Amino acid sequence: MALVPYEETTELGLQKFHKPLATFSFANHTIQIRQDWRHLGVAAVVWDAAIVLSTYLEMGAVELRGRSAVELGAGTGLVGIVAALLALTVKPWLVHCLLFFSGAHVTITDRKVALEFLKSNVQANLPPHIQSKTVVKELTWGQNLGSFSPGEFDLILGADIIYLEETFTDLLQTLEHLCSNHSVILLACRIRYERDNNFLAMLERQFTVRKVHYDPEKDVYIYEAQKRNQKEDL
Repeated sequence: MALVPYEETTELGLQKFHKPLATFSFANHTIQIRQDWRHLGVAAVVWDAAIVLSTYLEMGAVELRGRSAVELGAGTGLVGIVAALLALTVKPWLVHCLLFFSGAHVTITDRKVALEFLKSNVQANLPPHIQSKTVVKELTWGQNLGSFSPGEFDLILGADIIYLEETFTDLLQTLEHLCSNHSVILLACRIRYERDNNFLAMLERQFTVRKVHYDPEKDVYIYEAQKRNQKEDL
């Protein structure tokens, strides 16, 4: 997610971004996300797409337990935090099935300049036993892919990450690298400009893409993408 500082604004719709904390309830946990709009801009506030994608995950739309997941352009880390809580919280009646959770891990990524801020939110909101299977890691799209194994993740998550046209090619390269034939990509976004549709068209050249959810109140879509020719769903 780009780090673009913005000037102070008095518009009602943006006032929420200037609050130092944003509080949410997901996965039976109260999550308090630190925000820093003044110094870090759009990367350090919770956007509606992150809330919608977190809600979609909580609905059980995809199986997270026992899976490996990565969030791209995480910003505040809300989606990755929710994914970790859902994937790694052991229900009392499943304590005897701990092997079911042994493969689960969540990686939360962003550019180097955003990592300390991201880590602070992850550490503040995940219990120690879940933090041990959650990694905050640098990922600049299209650049340091060698630090990730090809096809490493079952689930790739992104909320409001397709708004900068100059990043589209690098983002596609990153998705291609991280996906196996059985991986599922979930991208949540608001379609603001024609370039957003252009990205979806680019994505469809390499992946099978379908709209799986729409939140009319927040005007946010969730798209699911999988490598072409695969026959199995997550």
